[in-house]
Amino acid sequence: MNDEEINQNRLAVLIDADNAMPSITEGLLAEVAKYGVASVKRIYGDWTTPHLGSWKKVLLQHAIQPIQQFRYTTGKNATDSAMIIDAMDLLYKGRFDGFCLVSSDSDFTRLASRIREEGLLVYGFGENKTPMAFVSACDKFIYTEVLIAQKESPDGTVRKMSSRELKRDSKLVNLFRNALEAASDDTGWAQLGAVGSNIANQAPEFDPRNYGYKKLGELASAIGLFEIDERMQADGQSRAIYVRDRNKKKSGR
Repeated sequence: MNDEEINQNRLAVLIDADNAMPSITEGLLAEVAKYGVASVKRIYGDWTTPHLGSWKKVLLQHAIQPIQQFRYTTGKNATDSAMIIDAMDLLYKGRFDGFCLVSSDSDFTRLASRIREEGLLVYGFGENKTPMAFVSACDKFIYTEVLIAQKESPDGTVRKMSSRELKRDSKLVNLFRNALEAASDDTGWAQLGAVGSNIANQAPEFDPRNYGYKKLGELASAIGLFEIDERMQADGQSRAIYVRDRNKKKSGR
């Protein structure tokens, strides 16, 4: 799927108001626009309760449709059920290429899996506390702390982790090394785009911005364990970034 096709994807954006903050809205919709067109924007909650009052201005500004769901019983989340039912109705209409599910609640894990079973893309949005079951059920998961940072910090990222901190993150290092092993040629070099795609397949929640870096190449360079090489392509006009594990060089590859 090329960039033009991705930008034309019709997406349904469904927000759990009980598990999302109004402050993420601007960054959320900007992020959604990277993956397609938000053809439907709905948010679910009991709008008779005062704690959702802060959403009102945001909904009007961004044309998000509020869906009323009363709390029939204390302790039971009727909002989740309403959102799931709506999602299934939209799914079976066959008008969409993907869904954006905005919540930190694991109750949407099966919904994400079911949508993907139909061959549609699922983009999840939630806080760092989101259970891994829901995160892993999505094609891609974006932590909302990043969306807030884009709005509040000068460079649009969370705190930039140092090279020392990155090297100590064994999960991150292993993600890179496994992706390199899968995408590299006989010399150990791999095109960065292929490495990024492989990492995304391993970990839907992976995002260079989670570590304070805007781009994958910047993160790979900051880790300090990988060589970076920018090369002119065969067409003589475009350039591509290649990456290699420094250990491969030491081993003679």
